[in-house]
Amino acid sequence: MPAISPDAEPAQPTAGPGLERPEDHVHSPDRDAHPAPLWDQQVLVEAGELLRALAAPVRIAIVLQLRTSERCVHELVDALGVAQPLISQHLRVLKSAGVVHGERHGREVVYRLVDEHLAHIVVDAATHAEETSGARSRGPAAVRSTESDGGQETETA
Repeated sequence: MPAISPDAEPAQPTAGPGLERPEDHVHSPDRDAHPAPLWDQQVLVEAGELLRALAAPVRIAIVLQLRTSERCVHELVDALGVAQPLISQHLRVLKSAGVVHGERHGREVVYRLVDEHLAHIVVDAATHAEETSGARSRGPAAVRSTESDGGQETETA
């Protein structure tokens, strides 16, 4: 079996007290028991890096803002209620991960999503979280961030 990544979880035991051996396992006739095609390891590594870059509430909120239109830093600060240095820090992470692109317009840098797939990933994740947490009745209210910026907690809308 090919390795998935150098930092993958260790394999779980397949035999022992209370565990089935692989050769004893019988698949339901109603299921397709064939494994899904394997993706190239480099693609999996890059996908993991992308998901890590998106794995912060403020960065998710930034992507959700940018899916509707491009924005400059002060517009994101106003929309999210987060300090400018924190927005800039998160934009740097998103930019280095290839999620956003910044273009200078005079004294401002205007940010946009690199492609629409990124918005779908974030919207799907937020929708799933909303459905599973029962937050649907509350709607897309404030997104809380427990990330710290010098020990400060921030709340974003």
